[in-house]
Amino acid sequence: MNPSEWFTEQAAGAGSAFSLKIKQKLHEEQSDFQFLEIYETETFGNLMVIDGCTMVSTRDNFFYHEMMSHPALFTHPAPKRVWIIGGGDCGTLKEVLKHDSVEQAIQIDIDERVTRLAEIYFPELCESNNDPRAELKFIDGIKWVKDAEPNSVDIIIVDSTDPVGPAEGLFSKAFYRDCFNCLSEHGMVVQQSESALFHLKLLGEMRDAMGSAGFDHLQTLFFPQCLYPSGWWSATIASKASLAKFRELDSANKPFDTTYYNIDIHRAALAQPEFFKKAFSLS
Repeated sequence: MNPSEWFTEQAAGAGSAFSLKIKQKLHEEQSDFQFLEIYETETFGNLMVIDGCTMVSTRDNFFYHEMMSHPALFTHPAPKRVWIIGGGDCGTLKEVLKHDSVEQAIQIDIDERVTRLAEIYFPELCESNNDPRAELKFIDGIKWVKDAEPNSVDIIIVDSTDPVGPAEGLFSKAFYRDCFNCLSEHGMVVQQSESALFHLKLLGEMRDAMGSAGFDHLQTLFFPQCLYPSGWWSATIASKASLAKFRELDSANKPFDTTYYNIDIHRAALAQPEFFKKAFSLS
């Protein structure tokens, strides 16, 4: 297809690709960390691409942002302090701040340019950036977690790019151990964990590293994400406490609007596909 009319991301090793018809390229730049592009598409609104990989679109971002935030926040008994590592487009921050229990939400992204471009091309995702509970830091999230004091945070959301380049260290046992050390008693870390269909080996390595870091309770959630390879994505929660139940009454009576997440979606996302259960010997 004509690259002046279509943006295409190939899934290495999976023999597949995903394309979007574009109207025009709105912006491109090389930041200190990665190559950033913004496109206007025909049917998905604006599209952000980082190092050639689709990151966020106007049309379907809600799947990812809602499922990276609400399941964990409705599982923790009283989430007050939340850190978002990465998440420069600010969509996850917006969802986190819908929870009245949250007293502080700190977003730590190493690349300020991602946020500044989101403010221009995805302003709807940045609506909560000026919330008094929000704080934006443009520093190394790995170092931030490593240097944190014990009992500093209730939930850490790792809203990262794929495990290459600046994000590679966010998928390591050392990082998960640092998360474990600074989390509160019922603390949990939730991280985007790629596609179970295309990246099962990586997902398994993540779960092993989380377990080795001290997390005894793991839960992988599944949700659609048209923009990402295979169209079927996941997030994995690693917790100090049991994940067997979530606050169903609070979820059912949430005082804010969502597009995808609700109590039934939360329940459904906890179901484990048969091949996934067999791969990791889950009952």
